[in-house]
Amino acid sequence: MATAGITALSLTACGDDSDSGGGADCESDGLKIGTILPQTGSLAFLGPPEFAGVDLAIQEINEAGGVLGCDASVIHQDSGDTTSPIASESADALIRQGVHTVIGAASSSVSLSFIDKLYQEGIVQISPANTSPEFTTYANGDYYFRTAPSDILQGRVLADTIIQDGHEKIIILALQDSYGTGLADAVAQNFTDFGGEVIDTIVYDPAATEFSAEAGQVADSGADAVVLITFNEIVNLAPALAEENMSAQDLGWYFVDGNLSNYGDQFPEGFLDGAKGTYPGADTAAIQERLLEVDPELTDFTYGPESYDATVLAALAALQGGEVDSEVIKDNLIDVSREGTKCNGYTECADLLADGEDIDYEGYSGPIEFSPEGDVSAATIGVFQYKADNTFENLGYTFGDLEE
Repeated sequence: MATAGITALSLTACGDDSDSGGGADCESDGLKIGTILPQTGSLAFLGPPEFAGVDLAIQEINEAGGVLGCDASVIHQDSGDTTSPIASESADALIRQGVHTVIGAASSSVSLSFIDKLYQEGIVQISPANTSPEFTTYANGDYYFRTAPSDILQGRVLADTIIQDGHEKIIILALQDSYGTGLADAVAQNFTDFGGEVIDTIVYDPAATEFSAEAGQVADSGADAVVLITFNEIVNLAPALAEENMSAQDLGWYFVDGNLSNYGDQFPEGFLDGAKGTYPGADTAAIQERLLEVDPELTDFTYGPESYDATVLAALAALQGGEVDSEVIKDNLIDVSREGTKCNGYTECADLLADGEDIDYEGYSGPIEFSPEGDVSAATIGVFQYKADNTFENLGYTFGDLEE
């Protein structure tokens, strides 16, 4: 994992006038990627696979000859969380350094803290993990894309899973931000449509560390399942529920992508046994070994594939447009993601572009076909269940169209 502050990879120029095809100055013309991803804060557990995904993509791009004859580079910055101004300061730093694309943030609310800055500067932003429906219609969203799907689909799959498990009455605990309330609304709407009853939605302060009041509300609600839409606050919230005799074995517990993690000995053995959860993204098995080569200490791979795909798509858009420029990248991102010869990874797709082919990039995170709003128009949602060792196993995947 990258350390806090700025970390740069592959900043050495490559190529010369003969191999760059147009006399490019690789010190200034190379593709420069910036990241604003969590190194600290409540989503820091998601940082390692996301950084690894970006770094793997940069490595592959450069091994394949770079973009238009020049090496790509990356500058890593911390996103923190909504309790600090770190992300906005990181955006300022990347703007000063002239990045062409920013990968991030992980949190939807954190992205909203700097999306306008990037829009004003005309810099492409691709989030590997934002799922709030708010981005689909965001006013200053012209330069914004995401390789994770809107929570409209995750809400549908999670609600269906709860119904299929036989639950009829749920209560939702959600953090107070655009991600938490947006996903809560999606779950509630779909659960009601499927014939269930949503007794209440409790929205809590994401900076909270004590949850006895919320746990008491769950215990008094009469619900037979609870949906936990949290980030790392779950490490305090879950024990509070158990103290009210509302453990994962007493009550159906359902997690989401913001807290679905392999907790291991962070909780007592058996603590999460039987709890279920969902997160967007296809099976990561195809990329796990490659990510482990970048970061051998990875234990979670959530949003690693999406981070790789976001970085590769930016490079392919520049390659197709024939110029390393943020405006060119924006104008070509949709085109390289759909309606062409299907290809995987940077090397294969770059070779097709060199042969004059129109490409349709197929990512490790699933088929990525950007809509005019920068959303992926279809996606895969995985359903997982915790075992006695507090790690989760896959129960299957559901592929859906967000326009259904």
